[in-house]
Amino acid sequence: MPLDFFVISITLFICFIAATILFLARIYRRCPSNRILVVYGRVGGNRTVQCSHGGGAFVWPLIQDCEYLDLTPRTIHIPLKGALSHQNIRVNVPSTFTVAIGVTEEVMNNAAVRILGLSHQEIEAMATEIIIGQLRLTVASLRIEEINQDRERFLESIKNNIEPELHKIGLTLINVNITDITDESEYIDSIGKKAASTAVNQAKIDVAEQDKQGDIGKSLADKDRRIKVATYHAEAVKGENDSRGEIAAANATLAEKEAGAKMRSEIANQNAEVEIQTARALALSKRMEAEQIVPQEIERRKIQIEAEAEAQKRMLIAKGEAEAILSIKLAEAEGIQKVLEAKAKGYQLLVNACGDDARGASTMLLIEKLEEIVRLQADAIKHLKIDKITVWDSGSGENKKGSSTANFLSSLVKSLPALHDIAETAGLKLPEYLGRVASEEESLNGK
Repeated sequence: MPLDFFVISITLFICFIAATILFLARIYRRCPSNRILVVYGRVGGNRTVQCSHGGGAFVWPLIQDCEYLDLTPRTIHIPLKGALSHQNIRVNVPSTFTVAIGVTEEVMNNAAVRILGLSHQEIEAMATEIIIGQLRLTVASLRIEEINQDRERFLESIKNNIEPELHKIGLTLINVNITDITDESEYIDSIGKKAASTAVNQAKIDVAEQDKQGDIGKSLADKDRRIKVATYHAEAVKGENDSRGEIAAANATLAEKEAGAKMRSEIANQNAEVEIQTARALALSKRMEAEQIVPQEIERRKIQIEAEAEAQKRMLIAKGEAEAILSIKLAEAEGIQKVLEAKAKGYQLLVNACGDDARGASTMLLIEKLEEIVRLQADAIKHLKIDKITVWDSGSGENKKGSSTANFLSSLVKSLPALHDIAETAGLKLPEYLGRVASEEESLNGK
């Protein structure tokens, strides 16, 4: 139970804090830089409004409310005509005034009290009345000359008379621009003409005075010029004489120097010509060497290098071929050696198997080749082409034991080598169990 109560309390406290923050956020009003926040109602103290330029303020519901005053400048055109000056001359002063709500505390309070809730047209109308009245008052306090000639003072007087009155309703004067100043009696034009005429006459007097001073100065200058010219002429003649002497001496010295320079120049030219000819000969020699000897030397070196390269190439090829042939022969010899060793080993095993009887081993080898021998004998007669055999058998012959046909076939068979004869030719004697060829007598007896 205590734990549940604590959790509920914390929850309610958090909700209270959140609600308070939300409430304060809803009643807080921010003021932009181009506006004035005016809070009115119960604001405390003796004040009726609370003005803030920038920042913000809390506006409590039910007891307070707020509005904004715009600080945007407003331009008001004042076509003032027929305003009496200090000399009772009517003057036209068309001008343009730029005004805006002031941002000082007093002026903001006056604006909140005087013009809060008014439209732009109503504010401009109120300001226009104040400006026209104060502008007429300012013109009436000045002479035409002061208004026309000293514009800076005129504008300062306008500002000093109009701005305090505008502060009373919460406005301040930003700029004043006087378009032109005219009068109905053309007094200002007359002043201008008088000033122009006076300036022209004074200019003429100044010109005449300057002409006089110019003539006097010219005469004095001419006098001084003549004296100085004569003095300078005498000095010039003396200087010319001195100069001529100096020139003569200088010419003599110059002639000596020119002669020496000419001699040195001739010597230098001759030396230069010798050096030039030497250089030309050397250049010609170098050129001939470069054009003839160097290409031939290059060609000779090229042929030599190519020959050496070809010889080296052939040597390398021959060496490679020799090494290849040597390798092949060594491999063949090694192979033959291994074959012979294998055969010798095989023969040794065969002799051992035959009880160390070499003749029996030879017989076994011949038996292995018997099939091949028979095949070779068959191949010897299988390609014989016999289209026809004609036999004339008269039944006569020696012994009368057979016909000529039978004797022919017997002779044909006998013409083939017997197996035992082949073996005997090889130095072998086949065993009896392989059979033997019967003689003709034995064949007839057997028959």
